[in-house]
Amino acid sequence: QCPWGAPNTTSISCSLADVMSEQLAKELQLEEENAVFPEVVAVAEGPFIAGENVDTSSDLMLAQMLQMEFDREYDAQLRREEKKINGDSKVSISFENYRKVHPYDSDSSEDEVDWQDTRHDPYRADKPTTTPRKGFIGKGKDITTKHDEVVCGRKNTARMENFAPEFQVGDGIGMDLKLSNQVFNALKQHAYSEERRSARLHEKKEHSTAEKAVDPKTRLLMYKMVNSGMLETITGCISTGKESVVFHAYGGKSATEDKVIPPECAIKVFKTTLNEFKNRDKYIKDDYRFKDRFSKLNPRKIIRMWAEKEMHNLTRMQNAGIPCPQVVILKKHVLVMSFIGQDQVPAPKLKDVTLSSEDMKKAYYQVLNMMQQLYKECNLVHADLSEYNMLWHDGKVWLIDVSQSVEPNHPHGLEFLFRDCRNVSQFFQKGGVAEALNERELFNAVSGFNITADNEVDFQAEIEALEKMNEDHVQNHGKKLSMFSGDGDPPIYDE
Repeated sequence: QCPWGAPNTTSISCSLADVMSEQLAKELQLEEENAVFPEVVAVAEGPFIAGENVDTSSDLMLAQMLQMEFDREYDAQLRREEKKINGDSKVSISFENYRKVHPYDSDSSEDEVDWQDTRHDPYRADKPTTTPRKGFIGKGKDITTKHDEVVCGRKNTARMENFAPEFQVGDGIGMDLKLSNQVFNALKQHAYSEERRSARLHEKKEHSTAEKAVDPKTRLLMYKMVNSGMLETITGCISTGKESVVFHAYGGKSATEDKVIPPECAIKVFKTTLNEFKNRDKYIKDDYRFKDRFSKLNPRKIIRMWAEKEMHNLTRMQNAGIPCPQVVILKKHVLVMSFIGQDQVPAPKLKDVTLSSEDMKKAYYQVLNMMQQLYKECNLVHADLSEYNMLWHDGKVWLIDVSQSVEPNHPHGLEFLFRDCRNVSQFFQKGGVAEALNERELFNAVSGFNITADNEVDFQAEIEALEKMNEDHVQNHGKKLSMFSGDGDPPIYDE
């Protein structure tokens, strides 16, 4: 037989009516599948769709049926996982976004939650039933009013949910906790106080210089000094005070050749908290150098002016040859100076060092000469001079902290000078210096005045009269007296 030969096929004879009826049946079947199939799938609830009313001759229909069954099993597994994880917890999780619900299978589970239905929120605690408008429920002995202890206790427990999120209240409703009005009011006040305290701490952390830390803006200024090469490294904090924090740093190289940076530097960061500056405006608001720029409406500018004031005062003292820190640079409220000390160890304060009688006497005459130089050559009054603001280094006294220093023609300049004289006189008299003058004699020696008052009250009255005279002169002539009229220059005391 030839393989390429035509096959012998026997034709089966059929009538035209049979052919027409089969095609018609297929067309009707397709129409019925398209119209009836969703309803048939939705009704089927067994483990697998089968029955005489479903024709499985179409591959597409079989694929859809298998996919629908897989989706149903997958969703059931997700629901079991939800129940296992959530349990009886008040806060629950949901795998709703991971479900593969078939488009026709809207009633496949009774446990599914409609998350758009606000009538049932699983995250909202079940609130206790409220008392009717009439104020009570029940009759006779079973009557319960709105003032019932149990009802009020449960209501107070439910109202704790309105506290700030930071205030942890626990699951009081699940424990059937009953809080009395007194306890609830105390907790409410405490939650409110904690919320305000947290806000204040956040504000202080973001916008202020803390005890031994700096705010982000100040830290950025210090980083720029290191990155520019002006400072080699910042080692750490060496001193803290009411108005500033002092850091130690090693000096680097200056951008200009005429400026020499000392090998060790002290970085004085004025605290940006305003509490310490509320009562210190009297040192700066009447200073003619800053009077036009002073404004209580912008307290942060006062802090920058405070740093600028210390820089100018230190420059005056340095030009007069008074031992004090050397100014390197000022950036806003950060002042870089030379370090008084050695190898990261700051020089001790005069109150902390133990001196011999000769060194104590030497220190007294040095302080006296510095006060006279400060008054006559620098035209300044320290205004906060004491053993706390004097350092002992290399066998001599160094003056620091001159941010509050004012000129003698300040409205309170002579009062500040008399206070400095009292502090210095008392310290050295207690230190055993027999030659130490009392505060009135020291005031006349420094200022050059010859106030002869028998007691301290009359002496201070004379000082106030001199300040009033200077203030009247300013109002009448519009300018300050360069120096008060005295009996010549102050005498120079020497050993």
